[in-house]
Amino acid sequence: MNDFTLYTPTRIQFGNGVHLQAGEMLKKYNATCVMLHYGSERIVKSGLLKEIQNVIEKEGIKTVPFGGVTSNPKFALAMEGVKVAKENKVDFILAIGGGSAIDSAKCIGYGVVNEGDTWDFYAGKKTAVGCLPLGVILTNAAAGSEMGQGSVVTNEKLGYKKSYRSEFALLKFALEDPTLSTSLPAYQTASGTFDAAMHTIERFFTGGDHCALTDEISFAIVRTIIAQTRIVLKDPKNLDARGNLMWASSLSHNMLTQSGNSDGGDWACHNMELELGAMFDCPHGAGISAIWKQWALYVYKENPASFQRFGNQLFGNPVTSDANADALKAIESFNDYIKEIGMPTDMHTLLGKKVTDEQIKKLSAQCSGNDSHTTGSFKKLTAADMEKIYHAAN
Repeated sequence: MNDFTLYTPTRIQFGNGVHLQAGEMLKKYNATCVMLHYGSERIVKSGLLKEIQNVIEKEGIKTVPFGGVTSNPKFALAMEGVKVAKENKVDFILAIGGGSAIDSAKCIGYGVVNEGDTWDFYAGKKTAVGCLPLGVILTNAAAGSEMGQGSVVTNEKLGYKKSYRSEFALLKFALEDPTLSTSLPAYQTASGTFDAAMHTIERFFTGGDHCALTDEISFAIVRTIIAQTRIVLKDPKNLDARGNLMWASSLSHNMLTQSGNSDGGDWACHNMELELGAMFDCPHGAGISAIWKQWALYVYKENPASFQRFGNQLFGNPVTSDANADALKAIESFNDYIKEIGMPTDMHTLLGKKVTDEQIKKLSAQCSGNDSHTTGSFKKLTAADMEKIYHAAN
């Protein structure tokens, strides 16, 4: 077991109807003008946005609605948000939605507080010195950004999708109301829950030692996500299952499931999908599912026992003396689950077309910084390695 620091200051208020506490919560943080940042029009059409405005304004707090967030949040929209926030003297940003709205809100928060080009943080050129205070009314169990330090945005002008992590962007609070997730379409639900599961799975496939307790917690979280996803895809209004998914997605990405492990996890599938998402604007969870099997087949021989344990703990596969065979069985078991929940298992299915050789070279080059660095820790992947995985997944 390795040394670690776990810092999770976000207040979680969980329960049906808890979103109606937004005004009281914002008052505790001395908010005077709040940007309500959202994406889905269902938030407007359902009356949810107006309901939230009413409970906030009842506390004497001004609201500034700002919508338009897409599944891959755009840097350009966030910069529009910075302008709106400054013009209205916004002092708190409340995201309404899932990971996309939260990540975009974080980017806006950086832009308001810091001087210069906000993209420099995502490009790794500068470090933020602050961020506007943030909160969320969560409507989707997916990214876990509500308890994480990271945010991911797409710069369409440059053709990059990049992440940036800072403690300044840790949310003050998250109001988690499972009733708000019941109207999500099945594909969006499955894509989100798969992303949530992968946040823990990426952390399990480390390049070194494990913490026994962390592994037990990790497997429990992923087993919960698998079981509850199966339930909500058959019964979308099942609040118990929706609630379990919402809580599991938060725990999956708040650093808990890497505490005591030797590194921060593998993240190769996530990093390779960031480039895929930037190029084709595909849903993040679905993009990861399209890559995962070929990544697994490419790397499993580095430590087949990890895959052997993965299959046993998540799917009850027996452990035999043939670790390689057990690893391959584990990969197939997880791939079968991907198919079961309606997620793509290859890029052709994801995109409805083949990715060209030229595009694959560009994806690999961008993910490796033109072969200046590797990605992943379970097996360190070069640009050439990534090309082979992209081709196999095509």
